[in-house]
Amino acid sequence: MKILVIISGEYGNRHVKNIKANGPDTWEIQTWQTPPVFPPFIDDPEDFLPDEMPASDLLLSFAEHKGAAELLPDIAKRTGASAVLVAVDDETWLPRGLDNQLHGWLKAMDVACVTPKPLCSLTETEYGVTRFEMASYDNPLIAEFARYFGKPKLDLEIDPETSTITSATVKRDAVCGCAHFVAEGLVGLTANEAEEKAGLLHHHYPCLASMVKLPHFDHDTLMHVSGQLLKNNVGDQVKPYKTVRQFKPGKYSE
Repeated sequence: MKILVIISGEYGNRHVKNIKANGPDTWEIQTWQTPPVFPPFIDDPEDFLPDEMPASDLLLSFAEHKGAAELLPDIAKRTGASAVLVAVDDETWLPRGLDNQLHGWLKAMDVACVTPKPLCSLTETEYGVTRFEMASYDNPLIAEFARYFGKPKLDLEIDPETSTITSATVKRDAVCGCAHFVAEGLVGLTANEAEEKAGLLHHHYPCLASMVKLPHFDHDTLMHVSGQLLKNNVGDQVKPYKTVRQFKPGKYSE
């Protein structure tokens, strides 16, 4: 699979580094750095695109400006890409109105498009749109990417006698590499400690998703939603091994 990654800063650079380190050897990955500045509205995409761009199957947009999103239809035409993934870890990169427009533009070109919000809500069949809403998709290229990167999936081995995590294997990493970082930090912890610790490790990585509260995310932040996805994965696995303490009410001494 030929992948062109569109980046504009450290957010995208970190993602590319992790994809190259942990993705399949059969993926051919190239990057394109966007211009540092975009005007409020782009009249002619030709002013911002290079004369030649590499042939690609899948476009990954990790750019941190809505101007880059406006260029995606033209980039798809130039590269021959048939699928586009746009990371929405900050709504200013792809405002909701532009999100709808982009889907319409690419659909008219017969190009598949997913805009996971946050990026680590992506699975092989769906992605996050709001706090409680998922959108489904059916595209083999995006699904192939989501086999390896998207919604974190850890496989924990737990000693039933001590309720201690003995190993943590990453089945699907977050695109940024956070799941590997969290997995390393969970080994040796008890089931009672693991879920809370997973959330702390996620924040300390650090997660670069936005901390702006969004009304359609129940006034939550994308960073918190991202962390909750990982905590839920850990929490479901350690739940049977947790120790529940019960306290009996006593009497005051006279």
